[in-house]
Amino acid sequence: MAGLEELAARHTECSPADLERLRLLLADWQLLADLSFSDLVLWLPTWNGSGYVAAAQIRPTTGPTVFADDLVGSFLPKGRRPLVDEAHVRRRVMSSSGTHALVPSETIPVPGVDGGVIAVIARHSDPSVVRAGGRLEASYVDASARLARMICDGTFPYEGGLTDPDAAPRVGDGLVVLDEAGVVTYASPNALSAYRRLGLAADLVGISLAHTTARVAAGRGPVDEDLAVVAGGRAARDVEVEARGAVVLLRAIPLLAAGGRTGALVLVRDVTDIRRRERELLTKDATIREIHHRVKNNLQTVAALLRLQARRAVEPEARVALEEAVHRVGSIAIVHETLSTTPHEEVPFDDIADRLLAMVTEVARSHPEGAGRVVAAREGSFGEVGAEVATPLALVLTELVQNAVEHGFAGTGGRVVVRPERTAESLHVVVEDDGRGLPEHFELATGSSLGLQIARTLLEELHGSLTLGPGEAAGTRAEIGVPL
Repeated sequence: MAGLEELAARHTECSPADLERLRLLLADWQLLADLSFSDLVLWLPTWNGSGYVAAAQIRPTTGPTVFADDLVGSFLPKGRRPLVDEAHVRRRVMSSSGTHALVPSETIPVPGVDGGVIAVIARHSDPSVVRAGGRLEASYVDASARLARMICDGTFPYEGGLTDPDAAPRVGDGLVVLDEAGVVTYASPNALSAYRRLGLAADLVGISLAHTTARVAAGRGPVDEDLAVVAGGRAARDVEVEARGAVVLLRAIPLLAAGGRTGALVLVRDVTDIRRRERELLTKDATIREIHHRVKNNLQTVAALLRLQARRAVEPEARVALEEAVHRVGSIAIVHETLSTTPHEEVPFDDIADRLLAMVTEVARSHPEGAGRVVAAREGSFGEVGAEVATPLALVLTELVQNAVEHGFAGTGGRVVVRPERTAESLHVVVEDDGRGLPEHFELATGSSLGLQIARTLLEELHGSLTLGPGEAAGTRAEIGVPL
């Protein structure tokens, strides 16, 4: 389905500035739909004046919908809905007493940056729905009418829009209506319940919301300056209030008319459980990172002990085996160190690969027969890899590079290149050297190398693959395939 930008580009002459104003409106027009218990359709006048194209549609969360199907992309010829035409031409909110839900009960012109009408909002409500007509419904409808006039005047939505539309409180979460002085004239049951959790024992109606909110929040120390501004309805911002273990999010919508503030709507949402879960997740993440850090420290201790043992070993084979064990433990330690510094279980594997290459080649330079002769480099990016893949992949990469460094060069020196290629489904890695190549009649399945056996076993657990063969020009080429 085509979006606002595509439909506007295809059917209208909206400027980039006008499109941005429409984006701000669509980010916040759920408020109008909920307050008016109505479906809203945004009609854009076509460039040739023949009619309008539906560019957006939204349904209320406070009542039933009128339209079962989406209207976005449909065309409305001029004259088919006179109320839409009148709002477009007369540039003011038009109302109807029609009884059919498909006929707009109200149309609201949306002015552009130059003052001309760039869109018309058609509001459709189901007249067959019987409402109690109580204080809540009356307050909602009155607030929706004031918002409609602000849209017509170009004073709503506010510049900057919502910082986080998904987390913002909605009408059904709780609504408080303030007069020009910031005194509560209406508070919905949900809004009152939220303030009860903060510790308010009295009713909200007839009191200053800013003073009351500051009083219930005062027990936690100095009160945030934004709190009084938002709770008083003087600025279009949001703020959190915390007291008695409860957390309530407030969002203010100042109501303007004739250039002045005539009151405000304050949306109230109890986010206590949400913030508790967020804190639990943060605590869990911190604990996991601390565990990774301690595992890394323990592995480094193990590697140091193995290194000491290798220096004391008399048999050359024992010394080589212990040094290889040091590399393997060090590879795992590098992964855990990276995980201890990341806020999630995805690690940037490029950093790990570079450190592994540096570690292996540094050890190679420490041997007299290969001092300073082997260089390892990475060409390409691994991207981010999950923790369950990072550790075995690091071990496999270490084994292949170490195998190339130790067996591919006999004092002649050379180069090892690691080339990762990533797709959405898999990771393909080539480790190629320009050394002396594989021994004659070499078979990976029957080879005696412990490192290659470890690499094969780890890749089998990842449902991956490993192949070895001659390089393109010389040396050896190892290829790894890992599904993601």
